[in-house]
Amino acid sequence: MTSIAGKLARQNERAEGMGTNKNAVKFCNQDYSTLKTQCLQKGRLFEDDTFPAGSSSLGFNILGPNSSETQGVVWKRPKELCKNPCFIDNGATRTDICQGQLGDCWLMAAIASLTLDQEILARVVPPGQSFQENYAGIFHFQFWQFGDWIDVVIDDKLPTRNGKLVFVHSSQGSEFWSALLEKAYAKLNGCYEALSGGSATEGFEDFTGGISEKYELKNAPSYLFKVIQRALQLGSLLACAIEVRETFRWKVLPVVHFTKFTSVTLVFLEPFTGMFVQARSSNEREAITPLKLVKGHAYSLTAAEEVHYQGKTVELVRLRNPWGNVEWTGPWSDSSGEWNRILPEEKAKLVNVAEDGEFWMAFSDFLQSFATLEICNLTPDTLTSDKLSYWNHYQFSGQWKVGSTAGGCLNFPATFCSNPQYAIKLEDVDDDPFDGEDRCTLLVGLMQKDGRKQKKLGIELNYIGFTIFKFKGRTDVHLGQEVLLRNSPVARNGSFINAREACTRFHLPPGEYIIIPSTFDANMQGSFLLRVFTEKQAINCNFFPGSKIKTAGFSLNTCRDIVSLLDKDGNGKLNLEELHVLWQKIQKYLEVFQSVDTDNSGTMSTHEMREALAKAGFQVNNAVLQAIVSRYAGPDFSINFDSFVSCLIRLEMLYSESLFLRPLLHRCF
Repeated sequence: MTSIAGKLARQNERAEGMGTNKNAVKFCNQDYSTLKTQCLQKGRLFEDDTFPAGSSSLGFNILGPNSSETQGVVWKRPKELCKNPCFIDNGATRTDICQGQLGDCWLMAAIASLTLDQEILARVVPPGQSFQENYAGIFHFQFWQFGDWIDVVIDDKLPTRNGKLVFVHSSQGSEFWSALLEKAYAKLNGCYEALSGGSATEGFEDFTGGISEKYELKNAPSYLFKVIQRALQLGSLLACAIEVRETFRWKVLPVVHFTKFTSVTLVFLEPFTGMFVQARSSNEREAITPLKLVKGHAYSLTAAEEVHYQGKTVELVRLRNPWGNVEWTGPWSDSSGEWNRILPEEKAKLVNVAEDGEFWMAFSDFLQSFATLEICNLTPDTLTSDKLSYWNHYQFSGQWKVGSTAGGCLNFPATFCSNPQYAIKLEDVDDDPFDGEDRCTLLVGLMQKDGRKQKKLGIELNYIGFTIFKFKGRTDVHLGQEVLLRNSPVARNGSFINAREACTRFHLPPGEYIIIPSTFDANMQGSFLLRVFTEKQAINCNFFPGSKIKTAGFSLNTCRDIVSLLDKDGNGKLNLEELHVLWQKIQKYLEVFQSVDTDNSGTMSTHEMREALAKAGFQVNNAVLQAIVSRYAGPDFSINFDSFVSCLIRLEMLYSESLFLRPLLHRCF
């Protein structure tokens, strides 16, 4: 399939719900149900030739073919390892997840979080899989990847050494859902070694499709408690930990912002390493403090409430230790005296005296005791409760291409404006603003694609970030130096980081904004996904203002026709003057298209085509109109913007190609 045809096919698939969790994209074009049926009919166990049980699936360096770390590895199915293997035994729990000989503790933490929410777990681990009923050695899992849900099929051959699993395993040794999930995730990313090193937020996002933000509690914003309350109302997942950091070495990335009269150097600090360690030694790892908090251990934050205590309002948070025991014994713990000095109705609403690992503590103690808070904000399709509010979310895929759209940061004023630009309009302010001012809350996340897959190629992640400008005017044109470099940005993500994603929360006044994602250096190749989450409905003004134009880009044939029509000197290229004429034509075509697309569907019906052609300056008879519909309409008798432009370009070419054709055309049109 050509790239153009592939884009069109993906566009149609997206319109039909392809890429959602309920209709996931089939990785390697493997259909789980079809493959399993074939295996059962033939009486054989599935063997996955797209991720074979061999050295290539293990790794490329430390786990490469000639590495001592892979010597003695034998791939075996669970039924070769124990007598009665289980897929999930009495529900999935954190004890099913024991890290093996792979540096993917970040992934283990994310998998463990899945066990706290069975509905989210079922989206990643489809139910109905087992080693008993209709067993065929085949399993499948679903992951979110850069805007789409992907269904990954695997066989159940797992790496072992001396009869034991090399990588993740359950504490009992007979439960295999976590080991198979790790294998599916390794297949998605190229190999097991590609999973080494990372952040739990990456796992959170790939298991939910949400967007994650992280807070260092020693530098917590004054409104963090309200952020937590709002996040819980929106169904977000919250996790916190008492973590010990290694010392960072910082890198200064100076960004010069050119204004009309001055230049200002903005210094960005970036760590060479961002890995968290659970503790400095094995003795400190998961050590229990005198007030019964566990170091290097992830807690879930499940509620945030206020109570009236001794004439003051006290902010409380409720935490859950996944162990199911070992609870905080300080103020506001289950048996503390503070509960006897508040209103009975407040106590009845909040108090919990069961030794179940869940407890309350004062928010002030929480800030002093814990180091980090991570919030994974979920998309509406993840949440099923009618009691929850929902984020509105928008996403845009783009590329930085050398020589055209890889402009770099503001250090490169000559090329910065060539970066992709995305416009969004914020109109409705928050119902309960954090600072009392009329503001609009939004989360902006910039994610670079396929970083783990590129590890084996020796390709490092780019330093990425984004800049936000406030702008009022036409958002259907690409802003240049005369606009952007004469105005200061109103917001930025804070630093350029060589991580998969840069994400920041903003509280901006209503208005129109331009978001410019970029790499730190110019001419750095890469693909990205830009996501915007807003509390209130926003207007996506990207490329076509206020419309829902459906476009997959102009086909190669249309581009050739455009060059043929406008290339006056016959050199096969468009100069700046000819390019300017092209842009004016596209703007004219767009205005015509939007005026006819009265239902704002992003397409026009074939019945609207005659009116559109008339507004564009072409009068056609029935025979010509029927020929146009036959050539350019889709199966549902709709015409998208790409086809409309292609049609008009062809008509203009017919008018201009030959004097001989003009009388004929005038008779037909």
